[in-house]
Amino acid sequence: MAIETERTDRTLIVRINRPEALNALDVDAMRALNEVLRDFRDDPKLAVGVITGAGDRAFCAGADLKKTLPPRTSFAGAYFAPYEQSVEEGLYVRALTLSELNIGKPLIAAVNGHALGGGAEIALECDVRIAGENATFGLPEARVASVPAVGGVTRLLRAIPRAVAMKMILTGDRIDAQEAHRIGLVSDVVPTGDLLPTALDIADRIAANGPLAIKSLKALADRTQDLPLTQSIAVEQLLWGVLRDTDDRVEGRTAFAERRPPEFHGR
Repeated sequence: MAIETERTDRTLIVRINRPEALNALDVDAMRALNEVLRDFRDDPKLAVGVITGAGDRAFCAGADLKKTLPPRTSFAGAYFAPYEQSVEEGLYVRALTLSELNIGKPLIAAVNGHALGGGAEIALECDVRIAGENATFGLPEARVASVPAVGGVTRLLRAIPRAVAMKMILTGDRIDAQEAHRIGLVSDVVPTGDLLPTALDIADRIAANGPLAIKSLKALADRTQDLPLTQSIAVEQLLWGVLRDTDDRVEGRTAFAERRPPEFHGR
């Protein structure tokens, strides 16, 4: 299967499994990834997702250039068509635009090897990014006369300094894991063999927290980044008020006072 999944407690591991193609995605694999993440979104037993690639050569090398040639159908027709039809008629980037899924749960990118093009964009769509020592990142679309279409330019400009982002975008050059960490593109760099255990440890620590608080924090991060400061603070206060009287918030304070682990139930 091009997309494999594995459950560990409350975490779903999503593994892109096309190592013979550096985990590049053809349209079927993009559609499968989208379906897996929809199921993850709707499963109340799962709290955190970890996306990684099979093997140690690549996280994902983006779209499979041999299998994503322009179709004969018009772009306008695909653009205004329903999701499935539009993907089938060549607007395959919609299958990689994870923000449209409104997942509402944290996603962690465990980047093992090359994260290029659409692969880098998948990583940029995740909330936490950690890298193995062999990781590289790049948006090489300009080299094949194209542009990133899954938010690559927009998200990279928000993640790192503009001059660095524009150099990467305009040249198509890659950066290694240490440079990615230096400029803040990833939070951690670990030995490749420790990558997935580290990602799962982070996932476990997230899942141990109040589930309503985690969903609220992700919503705040997603919805306030474009707001003026005063409006952002107002939204923070509103969500604080939404959580104030929940059973979980009372349990968190009670458990702290009693010096025991809290038992959250998402209510």
